[in-house]
Amino acid sequence: MKLEIELIRAGLRALFVSSSGSVSVRELLLVRLEDSDGVAGFGEAAPLEQYDGVSIEQARAALEDCRGVLARADGIAHADVLARCAEATVVAQALAAIDIALWDIEGRRQGEPVWRLLGALAPEPVLVNWTIACADRAGAADEAARARAAGFATLKAKVAIGDDHGRLAAVRATAGPQMAIRLDANGAWSPAQAAAALRAFEPIGIELCEEPVHGAAAIRELSGMTEIPLALDESASDPDALDRQACALICLKVSRCGGLSGLLAAARATSALGYEVFLASTLDGPLGIAAALHAAAVLAPARACGLATLPMFEARDNPLPAAGGAIEVPRGPGLGPGLLDWYRGS
Repeated sequence: MKLEIELIRAGLRALFVSSSGSVSVRELLLVRLEDSDGVAGFGEAAPLEQYDGVSIEQARAALEDCRGVLARADGIAHADVLARCAEATVVAQALAAIDIALWDIEGRRQGEPVWRLLGALAPEPVLVNWTIACADRAGAADEAARARAAGFATLKAKVAIGDDHGRLAAVRATAGPQMAIRLDANGAWSPAQAAAALRAFEPIGIELCEEPVHGAAAIRELSGMTEIPLALDESASDPDALDRQACALICLKVSRCGGLSGLLAAARATSALGYEVFLASTLDGPLGIAAALHAAAVLAPARACGLATLPMFEARDNPLPAAGGAIEVPRGPGLGPGLLDWYRGS
């Protein structure tokens, strides 16, 4: 298979702030694989260094490490190609790009959407949450109003970034009592700090909190100190989290799981331990979002997923828009039609 890699730089409409840093421009690697019959598939590597510790340069180097494996991959089963690539690199984001592209090729070759190849029946639209990017009260409240008007039933807000209580109170006042509000601290707190913060947020009405502290052991400790359900996010890869259940929920992401195949395997394993699984992205492009939607068609998560992030980018048409707080799973061959224009800035 031929491998092509292209760096994409996509600007955000507004600065996106979390406790792990801020983002104004998102760098992604667009990957194209073409087999000996001329069938091409596309994937993306979406590392976010401040979030997962992997740089765009490391992801590119990891893809290059797989070039020789891919050059000899024609006629080899998808799972075997991915296993050989995993011997060449351990960078999950590079493996994700290759896995997504391989699924895209298989779907295009068979003229079927990936969700059908995975055994899903005709999928329902995937419920998604609105992610609030603004760090100030007025901006956050305005986003809540727009989310409510657009039919979203769930909001997600970053915390541990200053004025948390005032900002969340403003969001609740604007969103109304029926809208679910979830939090994400990106592991900024200690268990004691998290317990105090979550206790203060309880009157606001909180659906769940993602990654309030880092590490499965710390999240397990915190679970006994708060009534608010907790979710593993960054700590989903902690081996301790896979030995026994640390909290109620786990948030899985295509990029960090090493692709669509890895995400589904992780979902099966963690569900068996008792976790409730939902999905999200780390400001992925449309290929990553589409892959997660195909996974959601199989998993049918009960809660809203964090996949409605494409509107956060500027000057790019959204090929996967939400309507009434849900996104349709792509129906065309492979990952779906119309995804690549976004990477060209249109």
